[in-house]
Amino acid sequence: MSADINLILAIDCGSTTTKAILVAKRDGGYRLVDRADAPTTVEAPFEDVTVGIRAAVQLLQDSTGRRLLGDDGLVVPADAHSGVDLALATSSAGGGLQMMVAGVMKDLTAKSAQRAALGAGAVVTEVLAIDDGRQVHERVDRIRRMRPDIILLSGGVDGGNISHVVRMGELLFLAGASPRFGDQVKMPVVFAGNRDARTYISDVLGKFSDLTAVDNLRPSMEQENVLPASQKIQEIFLNHVMAHAPNYARLASWVGKRVMPTPAAVGRVMQILAQDHGCSVLGVDVGGATTDVFSVLEGNLYRTVSANLGMSYSITNVLAEAGFAAVNRWLPFAVNQMAFEDAIANKMVRPVTVPETWHELLLEQAVARETIRLSFQQHCELTTSLKGVKQQRTMGDVFDQTPSGRPLVDPMHIDMIVGSGGVLSHAPRREQAALMLLDAIQPGGITQLFVDSIFMMPHIGLLEHLHPRAARDLLYHDCLVPLGPCIAPAGSGRMRPDHPAVTAKLEYPGRAPCLVAAMPGTILRVPLGAGEKAVITATPGPGLDLGGGRGVTVEAEVWGGCVGVILDARGRPIRFPGQELERRRAVWEWMKAMGATELDMPSEV
Repeated sequence: MSADINLILAIDCGSTTTKAILVAKRDGGYRLVDRADAPTTVEAPFEDVTVGIRAAVQLLQDSTGRRLLGDDGLVVPADAHSGVDLALATSSAGGGLQMMVAGVMKDLTAKSAQRAALGAGAVVTEVLAIDDGRQVHERVDRIRRMRPDIILLSGGVDGGNISHVVRMGELLFLAGASPRFGDQVKMPVVFAGNRDARTYISDVLGKFSDLTAVDNLRPSMEQENVLPASQKIQEIFLNHVMAHAPNYARLASWVGKRVMPTPAAVGRVMQILAQDHGCSVLGVDVGGATTDVFSVLEGNLYRTVSANLGMSYSITNVLAEAGFAAVNRWLPFAVNQMAFEDAIANKMVRPVTVPETWHELLLEQAVARETIRLSFQQHCELTTSLKGVKQQRTMGDVFDQTPSGRPLVDPMHIDMIVGSGGVLSHAPRREQAALMLLDAIQPGGITQLFVDSIFMMPHIGLLEHLHPRAARDLLYHDCLVPLGPCIAPAGSGRMRPDHPAVTAKLEYPGRAPCLVAAMPGTILRVPLGAGEKAVITATPGPGLDLGGGRGVTVEAEVWGGCVGVILDARGRPIRFPGQELERRRAVWEWMKAMGATELDMPSEV
């Protein structure tokens, strides 16, 4: 099939915006032709996802002069003047795929069920377990209130006790859970528990639900196998859930049922990067309603979703959870709290609006820092090793499992950070995107920074399953923008104000080496363009660490980007001056040093 594909149309239906891109085969490779955005239309007054899709594709049609829309949908297949050879779509609109998971033990089978659902690209709205501390009536009430798209039920090892998992099945029956789209539709339930309990679960749930049984998530205490459940969840999402969403069935017919949840597609891109570069990867996808964080460590994909943290529909939740002081610390000017809260509420009510002034832009980017910080914090808390000693792992997996229960994500040992989502991809300056990532995640050691150029990762993740070559061509030529490496010392001790926090020697092929030093509390940039490489030998100041231990010199080969080499000597965690006026001046100086602004310092600072 790949040899015959010359034109590809890829669509991503986000919670706020629908993005469409047109890709063409040129000079033996695949490159982006054009892109277009339109508001997503799953809510009133339209309640039809295809309205926003047609609007975005119409813009592509107008700009390229190629007929892409027919009377009944997309023009497929292609001829000399119209249509495309391949059409595909990802979606997180309308809240994306929403799931409830249930297990016997909260820290064992319920956690395994949560990992399987997250790996399938779902937002997990509830986790139930026999030992979750709730009374029966509380669980029943919770099940009735939640209206998920799919329920995943797990529990028990193969050949073990069946009574507890059957009891959980009976709770689902008693509650009479209803699916999100339509009371006339049976609730899709995936059973991935003790195989000996299948007959009993079928007797309990068979008539009440659309029940499917797959291999046990925990066939034994020492094993975890989430792939069969994750695959079945994605199949149900395509064939059943989307059929009842606001005209998703029509979208599926347009793209030949080539549809995937957006988070699953983005997660696949993170795996591609980790495989291609042989390194650990952290990815952040900031959406309007949710923020997804991905990490790939030793080949394993981990994903968490902050379902209440986003930049439009959930933006007031960010302010409520972080607090005004946390957001305000990133601003270089004074702001009235009430006026700020009003601006945030307006963004929630009018999610597709964009900042019109410099002040509004910095306000939004300050909220973005806290959105990413809180989401990354949740990711670190949830991405921990669990009980057990073995696991079966595939690209659908999202968590590792080792006996210790230790945290798996270490900001001191992240090789690559990739930012995606409108607030990062569409920042007026790439330097602003880099600074937002550094401020929110605060990586230590040496870390390469990238940003999704125009928010193409969902399209590429799905395309990789159908046309790997085209996916990689787009990823490395049109999507991934290298920002540059960051060198950041960390340490619990106080930095000496009279001693550099980090000293670095950069050695370039065919050029004289460069020696630079960053004093405590400052940011320093050294030019290193995209495509250029350098070997960095960096030494931390007294008591500080660059990943090799306190005071230990580290060496690494890095490649440049549009921001250059960044020496971030602000400390980890970042240290702010105590006085308010000094804090504002420091924030402004950091922005100027990064090239995030060329304006003079505001008079109110």
